[in-house]
Amino acid sequence: MSSLSGLVAVVTGTAHGIGASIADLLQDHQAHVHRIDREQVDLTDSELTSAYLRDIGQVDILVNSAGGVCGQTHLPIEDVTDEAWDAVINANLRTARNVVRAVAPGMKQRGFGRIVTISSGAGRSVSLTGIQAYTSAKAGLIGFTRQMAWELGPFGITVNCIAPGFVLSNPTTVQQWEGYGPDGQAALVNGIATRRIGQPEDIARGCLFFVEPSAGWVSGQTLSIDGGHSLF
Repeated sequence: MSSLSGLVAVVTGTAHGIGASIADLLQDHQAHVHRIDREQVDLTDSELTSAYLRDIGQVDILVNSAGGVCGQTHLPIEDVTDEAWDAVINANLRTARNVVRAVAPGMKQRGFGRIVTISSGAGRSVSLTGIQAYTSAKAGLIGFTRQMAWELGPFGITVNCIAPGFVLSNPTTVQQWEGYGPDGQAALVNGIATRRIGQPEDIARGCLFFVEPSAGWVSGQTLSIDGGHSLF
């Protein structure tokens, strides 16, 4: 029997890519997985988020994978509108705040919880896309992780973060990869110690470690899963 058997997991951002792979792996390890994407609920809306998660009931594992660049490309900072900035911040940082706030009381009551937030290598360095709000939001998620680890730790809840490197995980990253062309692709791969780009399953395996009941003394950490790209 898997150590996740009987545990209830919520994974956000499961339409494709990293979120879908995480949900699949947790389900393979016998967790009961609820998948949430925009078709289910707008996670930027606090009230809708709280109501949706209240209907689910017990949540033992929460993985915040929702986010992205909201279809944006790089613009000089003087050309970035308030609306464009807010859209990216809300999709990445506000959604994480909303779901954590919704599940924390139940986890506290039960004295157990595992929370994992998916940030990005952009949150530890700079964004390859050059989207300023994305880098800011992903860096904010790392800070949010540390603060929640400190706040929720006394209740048996761990909070950790994963900062993925370049992963072909959705139409946006595929388009980005193709836009580099052969020379740009080679340069990116040559800057990675393992000499390959990532797959969603690479991130899912790191998440599985964090959510295991046996990982109860691991909290407040940000794990770069990037093939060694952050070494350079």
